[in-house]
Amino acid sequence: MDLQAFLQKQLPDYADTPALGRCLRALVEAGFDQLPLPGSGQTLARFQRLAEVGGHDLGLCKLYEGHTDALAIIQQLGGSPTPASTWGMWAAEPPQAKVRVTPSGQMVLLDGRKAWCSGAAVLSHALLTAWDDQDQQQLVAVALDQPGVTVTTDGWQAVGMAATGSVEVVFEGAEAQAIGNPGDYLQRPGFWQGGIGIAACWYGAAQSIAERLRRHCAQRPEPHALAHLGAVDSALHAAAEVLRVSALAIDAQPTANAELLARRARAVVENSAEQVIQHVGRALGAGPYCKDRQFAQLIADLPVFLRQSHAERDLAALGQAVINEDWTL
Repeated sequence: MDLQAFLQKQLPDYADTPALGRCLRALVEAGFDQLPLPGSGQTLARFQRLAEVGGHDLGLCKLYEGHTDALAIIQQLGGSPTPASTWGMWAAEPPQAKVRVTPSGQMVLLDGRKAWCSGAAVLSHALLTAWDDQDQQQLVAVALDQPGVTVTTDGWQAVGMAATGSVEVVFEGAEAQAIGNPGDYLQRPGFWQGGIGIAACWYGAAQSIAERLRRHCAQRPEPHALAHLGAVDSALHAAAEVLRVSALAIDAQPTANAELLARRARAVVENSAEQVIQHVGRALGAGPYCKDRQFAQLIADLPVFLRQSHAERDLAALGQAVINEDWTL
C-alpha cells in the first residue's frame, strides 16, 4: 500500500489529538517513518514524503515531521532511537519556559517547564533542549510515561493546528539521556537541513490546496479562475524548484553550513504558500471553505504552521547574509 492510500485508511477525515497519535503509531508500525537521512543522497525523497503527509493533514504532518526529525538527530549524534516509539522534537525556548538538566549517574534529571510540546499527550518519547549548570544547551531524550512528567493543558488555545495539542509539559526530576554534547543541536549540519524539511511540509499543504483550483478549472475554464491558476502554478513551480535544488545541494555537501540555503528556501516556499492561499480563495469563493472538510482544515492550519517562520526577522537575517552575495545569472 502506498502512503496516500495508507493515510486515507488511517486518517480519513478531520482528526483530534488521539486520532493523530494513533495514525502516527500506525505509520511507525508500517515503516513509513524510515526516511532517508538528510545528506544521504536521497534528501529529495525525504522532502517528498514530508510533503505527501502535509498535503493530507498538517496536524499529522507536524507530529510526523517532529518524529522523523528526532530520529534523524539521534542518529546524526551517535544515538539509537528506542524501537517502536513515537517521538516529539521540542526545541522552542520562550523565556518563561526553561528546562534545567542535572547529571545523575549515567542519566540526567530534568526540572522545569517546556512550551510548544506538540503531541505531548499521545507520544511515547521526546527529544528536547534543556540547559546545564553552565547555561549551555543540551539535547536530551526522555520517556514520557514516567512520574516526573506532567502533560498539562496549558498554553494552547488554537483553532488552526488545534489537533497537534502543542501544550506545556512540566518536568520534576524526570530521568532522561543526554544526546550528544552541549551545543550540538544547533551546531550540527542537520539543523538547517531540517529547517528545509519544514518548508517541504508547507509545500505539500499548499499543493493540496491548489489542486482544488486545478480541478475546478478543468471542469469550468473561467478566465479569472485560469488567471489565478497561472499565478498558483508559478508560485508552486518556484517553491518546488527551490526544494529540489536544496536537496541536491545538501546531498552534494552534506556537512556544509546550510543556513543560507535554508533561509532562502523557507522564504520562497512561505511566500509561495501565501500566494496559493490568496489566489485559490479568490478564485473559488466560499464553497470549499464551507463544503470541503479537508480543504477547510488545511486552509485553517497552514497559516499557523507557516508561523514557524519568523517573518521579517527571518527576512532581515537573510538580507544580512546576502549583502556580499553575487546574483549574476
